[in-house]
Amino acid sequence: MKINELIGDFAIYTTNEEQDFLSKVSRPVKMAALTERERVIAETMIRKSLLIKIGHEDPSVVANEY
Repeated sequence: MKINELIGDFAIYTTNEEQDFLSKVSRPVKMAALTERERVIAETMIRKSLLIKIGHEDPSVVANEY
């Protein structure tokens, strides 16, 4: 039996602030272009696997399409 058959619906908890930010990053956005608060939100969402960080020197973030 697959885990998907057992779980059914899998949802990750997000705050309203994270939902608003997620709608803004449908395309890659440079971390340097974000405000300090948006960077904190982005780092939290990266840990939740809702965003993907691209690059090392000048990283960008983009929504994780799962």
